[in-house]
Amino acid sequence: MTKRATLRTGALSRIAEAVPPHVWFGVSAVFHYLGPAFAVLLFPVIGVLGVAWFRIASAALVFAPLTRPWRTFLNASARERVLLLALGACLAVMNSAFYLALERLPIALVAAIEFVGTIGIALWGLRTGRNALAFVLAITGVALLIDVPSLVSGGGPALMADLAGLAWAVLNGVLFVLYIILGHRISQGGASGGVERLGAAMTAAFVFVMPIGFLQALDAFGAPLLILAGIGVGICSSVIPYVCDQLAMSRLPRASFALLLALLPATATIIGVIVLRQIPGWLDVLGVVLVMAGVAVHKPPST
Repeated sequence: MTKRATLRTGALSRIAEAVPPHVWFGVSAVFHYLGPAFAVLLFPVIGVLGVAWFRIASAALVFAPLTRPWRTFLNASARERVLLLALGACLAVMNSAFYLALERLPIALVAAIEFVGTIGIALWGLRTGRNALAFVLAITGVALLIDVPSLVSGGGPALMADLAGLAWAVLNGVLFVLYIILGHRISQGGASGGVERLGAAMTAAFVFVMPIGFLQALDAFGAPLLILAGIGVGICSSVIPYVCDQLAMSRLPRASFALLLALLPATATIIGVIVLRQIPGWLDVLGVVLVMAGVAVHKPPST
């Protein structure tokens, strides 16, 4: 490692240590859904997959000069390279699925579905009554948010759109679990708390997302304001929250991090109200509370 790289890593380490990990998580919790909420506003102009491309491309562009991903790949072992490529592929497909779900469903519902998978994995790895209760709470909360009777009675194209949205939301939820697992693995070791490895993974994600959303994003290249908006979405969605996740994960046990995740469904709901004017009914609020209770109650297996 060069002297400049050592100084840069040391600076990241000092910043990470100076701020409590719970503060890093709090910042991540806000931007985790604030960026996507702004992205929804760009869907009609750029296209869903075009916005997903901008999100990852701009994040990769920001990370590149700060983390030197080419050096990370060069110095990594074969196993670490596979891990970085796996996380990159996960980020590319997860973000695309997330936006395709947001195009059809309220942000609070998409956020709630993300956490059913995390609780399900905990139940699979640690079969206890506590985790079974958590899973039931989360499933019940999601069912209230979906409003199954209204979904079925709607029928026609609206029903198909909702079902497609649910399918994308489930895929996003599965990949969110994978992101948590891989994110914890790359956060372990290294003074920078995994940020340099995250930059390498984001570069890999850019390669994977290129064939998915580039053609839609290309339509925005003639409008500088749209380009700036797309870059802003990427910074709010993938740079700030993912860096904060790494700085929190590197200093929090997985059980503590999983407990703090209970705040995210509420964060998504509040941001949905403020930015997207998605006003929840009392059943929606109850559903979010049940999902939060499930996330708070569940106990992930120790690793």
